Amino acid sequence: MHKDMDKELRVIISGGGTGGHIFPAVSIANAIKALRPEAKILFVGALGRMEMQRVPAAGYEIKGLPIRGFFRPLWKPANIGVAFDYLRSKWQAKKLLRQFRPDVAVGVGGYASSAALGAANSLGIPTLIQEQNSYAGLANKKLAAKAAKICVAYEGMERFFPKEKILLTGNPVRQSLLETTISRDDAIRSFGLDPARKTILLVGGSLGARTVNESVLQHLDLVKESGVQFIWQTGKYYNAAINEQLKGQELPNLKVMDFITDMGAAYRAADLVISRAGASSISEFCLIGKPVILVPSPNVAEDHQTKNALALSTRDAAIYVKDSEAPATLLQLAVDTVSNDEKLKSLGENVLKLALPDSANIIANEVIKLAK
Repeated sequence: MHKDMDKELRVIISGGGTGGHIFPAVSIANAIKALRPEAKILFVGALGRMEMQRVPAAGYEIKGLPIRGFFRPLWKPANIGVAFDYLRSKWQAKKLLRQFRPDVAVGVGGYASSAALGAANSLGIPTLIQEQNSYAGLANKKLAAKAAKICVAYEGMERFFPKEKILLTGNPVRQSLLETTISRDDAIRSFGLDPARKTILLVGGSLGARTVNESVLQHLDLVKESGVQFIWQTGKYYNAAINEQLKGQELPNLKVMDFITDMGAAYRAADLVISRAGASSISEFCLIGKPVILVPSPNVAEDHQTKNALALSTRDAAIYVKDSEAPATLLQLAVDTVSNDEKLKSLGENVLKLALPDSANIIANEVIKLAK
């Protein structure tokens, strides 16, 4: 037996806040487990955030820290409590790391990673950070100085990080998307729609996107007359109000859902996707070669979704629509695009060229190397 194999590998993975941080984190954990089945993996998240449910659902243990984001502007009195919670989180993270004794700590961005990896740095535990966006997040920029390795999904990241630490790996995505074997026709039928028609999928992320929803609601006549069918994930938050607005409307070509559990089938059914420009979503479109119209959310730190969208649209690998212009123009543009086979073909081919497959495995191997 290899002398390193008989020592149990212990890994901390920290971060979260959004699906965009959680999917890559779980994919990395799964890849580590596939390579080293005996590995002990502990997640560290932020109490009250999405990871506290999603990570146990994926089969991993998670500990929560009382960490939260600062209010803008920074001089708000409420930030005194936030600062106190940050110090408490750092202290708790240190205690947790001393108990768990990890060989290596991995940060994927989000509040919790700044406390957990900060604690790892102070205890001399090697750290690896994974940056999903084309514009580095605050937590990762701060942690970069002491990180041993920085795994990125876009070129040109040396403007944020020390060049010698950077490894271009791409973003790990949900395995289930790549393993979907359902045919396009069966996928469309599973949503109760007609395989003979062109299909547009609208997704606004796990919480929904108000602008994308408004873009449909303001053009129901076009939906009716387009000859195209739509699968529309509204997000749980908006679903009841939207169903209320649609009452009494005859729209057999519009399938409305609050949340789509089988995204593999939804992507397979779609000839064109309309989506926010989160890093995880973009990595998925690249890997499956899916034509997409990106409507970046204006409500994210450092406007990184716009930068993600431009990284694709400047290469003719996606169509970019500004959030403020979407309600007026998005739906007509989508109907025109999905009816243009040549455009769909070139978008699909160009986005596929940007794919970086096998990301989770590459990152898992780096984690194992660092543990030695």
